[in-house]
Amino acid sequence: MAGRLRAAAAGAAAAAIWALQEPLDQRVLRYDYSDVAVLGKGVTRGPAWRPVGLALHLANGALFGLAFHEARQRVPVSERKLALGMALVEHVGLYPLCYVVDRFHPARGEAGVPPLLTSPRAFAQATWRHALFGLALGQLAGRDPAK
Repeated sequence: MAGRLRAAAAGAAAAAIWALQEPLDQRVLRYDYSDVAVLGKGVTRGPAWRPVGLALHLANGALFGLAFHEARQRVPVSERKLALGMALVEHVGLYPLCYVVDRFHPARGEAGVPPLLTSPRAFAQATWRHALFGLALGQLAGRDPAK
């Protein structure tokens, strides 16, 4: 159980790192895309979107940490490589769902929720964010005590 809790906490912490650095990659790539905004503004309107979006983002990170914990029990790869690989596979596999955000998100076009699917900058941001998340998760989760 301690391994699962550590992996979930590592996933939430890695998601927090992702969220904290979003303003930096938005400035560098000059594109106003925020996963926290996409999540928060998809659930609520008004000033509560930011804490709601952050909570959802951290919860997603924790769930990803649990999936990582289960995968590392079965895949004979170092924790860092596995976490990075899983994060990038998730990114490439789920990026086409940006079509749904672009078409149906209630806040599409608002701050933090620009067009995503056809934007090379948004794809670059998502790639960077997932790589950072994977590297942080692999580092924070540490070695699997069961191995």
